[in-house]
Amino acid sequence: MGKVIGIATRPEKRAPMETHEAASVTFDHGVGEDSRGLFRNHRQITVMSIEAWNAACEELGVDADWTTRRANLLVEGIDLKNSQGKFMLIGDFQVEITGELEPCNRMDEQVPGLTNALKPDWRGGVTCRLLSEGEVKLGDEVMLPH
Repeated sequence: MGKVIGIATRPEKRAPMETHEAASVTFDHGVGEDSRGLFRNHRQITVMSIEAWNAACEELGVDADWTTRRANLLVEGIDLKNSQGKFMLIGDFQVEITGELEPCNRMDEQVPGLTNALKPDWRGGVTCRLLSEGEVKLGDEVMLPH
């Protein structure tokens, strides 16, 4: 079992990430008012683990904030590698993991080499489709069955 240790959204594409202590999670908007949450597709919510982020930063010898990755939720204690098709319970809502959140060249614009550092072992996180609405807050439990 893991827990939520970060929540972030962006009001529009390429806008800076805004962090939150809590947010609504809805079919219409994803996490909070995130610009990507408006699209009800396989990538409505994105999740990354702190362990994977730390491994990528350590590989590069940098200390970058997790919001650099532009994921909605940061979790601790959950291995997301090869988790496509699994269902994850986050607080009181559920998502289906639809695939790997593949890093793009935007990562290198912020930290040189970050795109490649996020490629191994799904370090960049996962994309998710929302299955039920709810609230998310820092400290919420996260469960991902094996």
